[in-house]
Amino acid sequence: MHRFIFSLLLLIVGVSPALCDDAKPAEPAERVVDMQSMKDFLQTNPDCREFNDSCSYCVVTDGQANCSTPQIACVKKAYQCTAGSGK
Repeated sequence: MHRFIFSLLLLIVGVSPALCDDAKPAEPAERVVDMQSMKDFLQTNPDCREFNDSCSYCVVTDGQANCSTPQIACVKKAYQCTAGSGK
């Protein structure tokens, strides 16, 4: 009898997550907005010499962006110029 009850409990526990409504992935609180490409950002901000997206930090040298490796657990945002050429 105990073996039957134990088997029944295992069956119920093993199936219950599949029947649970809250097993669906949650929708993000904010939808991610289409981000501007780095190329487009540099074309619209030609005087920008340093910029970031809250994940990678970039320096522009001879028209090329050299960026750091993205930080752990960052949330990418729109590019923001942090230093201009001063012209």
